[in-house]
Amino acid sequence: MPKQVHAGPGIVASSNPFSQVVEAGGLVFLAGQVGDVPGEGRMAEGGIEGETRQMLENVGRLLRAVGLDYPDVVKATVYLRDFSEFQRMNAVYREFFPVEPPTRATVGVTALAAEYRVEIEVIAAR
Repeated sequence: MPKQVHAGPGIVASSNPFSQVVEAGGLVFLAGQVGDVPGEGRMAEGGIEGETRQMLENVGRLLRAVGLDYPDVVKATVYLRDFSEFQRMNAVYREFFPVEPPTRATVGVTALAAEYRVEIEVIAAR
């Protein structure tokens, strides 16, 4: 199957030069998601927990827009600006992947766009 860039309801195009959702070879790749509130242009409130929850809700919205959901995620990479917040981020993450979670790497970084604390990119299998 050739590369397909998804668009449509639930997938807001970025003003930056990347696609939000791309599918190829039975895999669906989501661009990095942060804890922004859709349509409001602001960061979710509630510290790392609020950002993580909103970030994962954004992932779910994109997955459902292409007929998938959290159990279809096979790989996640989490970027965390302050690694001392790992346990609090992880507790919220566990709510979204309570059983058979995807493989995951969590990487400490020095900065993320617009002062976000956490970002995630995922790969799902169709």
